Amino acid sequence: MRKVSTYEATQQESLLSTNKMIRNTYMLLAMTMAFSAVMAVVSMIVNPPPFTHLLTVIGSFVMLFILNKKQNSAAALPLVFAFTGMLGFGLGPILNQYMGLSNGGEIVGTALGMTALTFFGLSAYVLTTRKDFSFMGGFLAAGMIVVVIAMLALLVLPMFGVDTGLAPIALSAVIVLLMAGFILYDTSNIVNGHYTNYIMATVSLYLNIYNLFINLLMLTGFLSED
Repeated sequence: MRKVSTYEATQQESLLSTNKMIRNTYMLLAMTMAFSAVMAVVSMIVNPPPFTHLLTVIGSFVMLFILNKKQNSAAALPLVFAFTGMLGFGLGPILNQYMGLSNGGEIVGTALGMTALTFFGLSAYVLTTRKDFSFMGGFLAAGMIVVVIAMLALLVLPMFGVDTGLAPIALSAVIVLLMAGFILYDTSNIVNGHYTNYIMATVSLYLNIYNLFINLLMLTGFLSED
């Protein structure tokens, strides 16, 4: 029997650790997505005021800070469900607005389908090829800075009488491309062992899907002329 070298043993251990990371991440992601969807339905039934979405987005930044501090503690798991549940609840007012349109169900369904196809398609590509997309980190970070500046400009410019026109739609298209890039980047980091905490890996993928859906919803609504 051939003796297994230290290098081979290390490689096998690393592979097992990575496979466990992938399994835990996608299992938790599926559970949090389901919980988020349930909370979105609850929110649609309760029908809170529109500013609820903004409040949950602000709250999510606080929760992200707490999660980052507690990611290796026993509190991390309930915190991630609280985080995703809160964001799911914040979707209720937006979904109700779209569902109030004549073809609202079609718009929401199309956005959901496009989100699912994009995520599963990009994830499957990385999982099968195991290609390393970590080189995209700098480009994605720069892109997010540009998006934040553009969002601030869209808030300020109308106050000075500047017509922003189709700028929000163009911004949504840019965010969709960025989220596709982040899905490749984060999945690659999980597959290639760059991420070691499945809680934060799940949060990263969840936020990619969440922002992808929100912006595809806006684009779909625009293209449907509603």
